[in-house]
Amino acid sequence: MGVRRMAALGSSFAAGPGIEPVVDKAARRSGRNYAHLVAQRLGAELVDLTVSGATTETILDKSQRVFGRTFAPQISGVPSDADLVTVTVGGNDLRYGGTMIRLGAAGRLEERALTRPLGALLRRPVPDPTVADIDRVVDAVVRVVRTVREKATGARVLLVDYLTMIGPHTAPRRETPFDDATLAALRRLGERVTEVFATAAARSEAELVHAGERSLDHAIGSKDPWVLGLADRWRDMGRSIPFHPNAAGMAAVADMIMEQLDADPQ
Repeated sequence: MGVRRMAALGSSFAAGPGIEPVVDKAARRSGRNYAHLVAQRLGAELVDLTVSGATTETILDKSQRVFGRTFAPQISGVPSDADLVTVTVGGNDLRYGGTMIRLGAAGRLEERALTRPLGALLRRPVPDPTVADIDRVVDAVVRVVRTVREKATGARVLLVDYLTMIGPHTAPRRETPFDDATLAALRRLGERVTEVFATAAARSEAELVHAGERSLDHAIGSKDPWVLGLADRWRDMGRSIPFHPNAAGMAAVADMIMEQLDADPQ
């Protein structure tokens, strides 16, 4: 398919925080996120609306305030002549990445007696979404797809799943300072996020890029990880955002999208 103009909607797994070059500091948006990489390969104009921390609500209905800037609901920026729209959202609705960052910080703080009480304050159970929770997020993602189609009637819409962070072989280590039970709970939460995408794609008849399934062997602790664990030193955490895609992960997702575009639309 020929793509002259594309738009990208989503949260940090689409925006690419911490990956140079940064093109929007407040949105924590990278010029090497998957949407930019795909647009470059297609020779297409890109309208990148992604904002780290976004939820389905801030894509659809609610402005998002970040670092003194207000971002309008992302859907409002989708151009009517877009040929392709990518969507990665829902993880923050289920408190996926935020939980990992909080518990990762708790595990690191608990390594030392002096900071152990602070770590204990951060330690709360991993969310266990109910069927109603999952259905609510699925409905919201379906609404994103349908609203995109109303605004850009000729657009091909791709739901791009989240890369797997805690894979089958991810183990407790310094970059993943979780015990086995916490790892198992985080793995299940990631599976629920993937479930949201699969169900939303089926209900909306959007195309699905199976990033979660295809990255199982590239989780944290693998030989070729596509996501970052917790940095070894606190001072390094400002230069990389833990539990988010790295540059290799963004390139891999871009490859998956290009493969999808080469296939016949569903």
